[in-house]
Amino acid sequence: MSGAPLLLCFISLHLHDKTLRVQQHHQNTRAHSQSKMGSLPHIVEDLEGVVQLYSDGSVFRANDVDFNIPIHDDSSIVWRDCQFDNQNHLYLRLYKPVNASTKLPVLYFFHGGGFCVGSRAWPNNHNACLRLASGLQALVVAPDYRLAPEHRLPAAVDDALTSLKWLQARATADGPPAQDTWLHDQAVDFDRVYIMGDSSGGNMAHHLAVQLGPGSPELAPVRIRGYVLMAPFFGGSVRTKSEAEGMPEPILNVEILDRFWRLSLPPGKNADHPLANPFSPFSKNNLESVMFDPVLVIAGEIELLRDRVEDYARRLKEAGKKVEYVEFEGKYHGFFNNDPYSELGDRVLQEIKDWMSKISG
Repeated sequence: MSGAPLLLCFISLHLHDKTLRVQQHHQNTRAHSQSKMGSLPHIVEDLEGVVQLYSDGSVFRANDVDFNIPIHDDSSIVWRDCQFDNQNHLYLRLYKPVNASTKLPVLYFFHGGGFCVGSRAWPNNHNACLRLASGLQALVVAPDYRLAPEHRLPAAVDDALTSLKWLQARATADGPPAQDTWLHDQAVDFDRVYIMGDSSGGNMAHHLAVQLGPGSPELAPVRIRGYVLMAPFFGGSVRTKSEAEGMPEPILNVEILDRFWRLSLPPGKNADHPLANPFSPFSKNNLESVMFDPVLVIAGEIELLRDRVEDYARRLKEAGKKVEYVEFEGKYHGFFNNDPYSELGDRVLQEIKDWMSKISG
């Protein structure tokens, strides 16, 4: 599930002829190598041809993906990529306002994609981060993370924490050299760090909130102030009303939701797994008794996940958590990522800005 709706993020996406030829070569090679064995592997899960899982456990992933989304660059933001995990070859992207005159708060942005697709470099995610950096006057950090089914959960959540540890290292004496003006303690405020996640990224933000606890002491001197969950991708074995009765979104339906869980959860587990369902009957801890920092939950009125997201916010609020829930009328999943420079995008930014001021005042 993605920052733009789910798998394709309201993106006009297709595979180039080159990608199709690569896929055909992949299949031909597989057939040749296993023909002597008498049984050929076949596709058991197919995400629109972008990710295909075969019966022998191998995965085909299309890398030649075309997007019909222009980059919105008004030169007010500069950005650069940094490697934060050498072992897993993971990178993040930093976004900094050009004319910042004060120490910037830090906003982490974890993209969506059902834990199976997506990247910091996808144009919808890139545009969203440009808008967040300019609209909130913040240093935005957008990490990539390992994707399923090659790397099933909890890999993505582990990578999210690793990216925060990367920031912690740069806030200590062992951090970047003084000439790195982007991350110097005179340029950014490590005491005002916020975590934002879209869809599956919102799920990751939730698990970080629970794991790190109030004030995120294990990240000191970095201090997490709060978490923004944009229609977090949660699941459960029992359908909600919006899932069971809601109209399919332009490119999102319950079959795709189920497929994402089959591909991303540990083998043999269903959507009641604690990594999918915050109120899982299999959780070791009662979520209502766990303490964590303030949370802002945002959803679209007519998205399939609406009821599950609203229930999450309501139950936490009833348990005494500092949770705010904002719903945007008539909107599908991924409405901010799809058009962050719209009037609606401005409204979302204002909600986030007001919430940040409230919890950090």
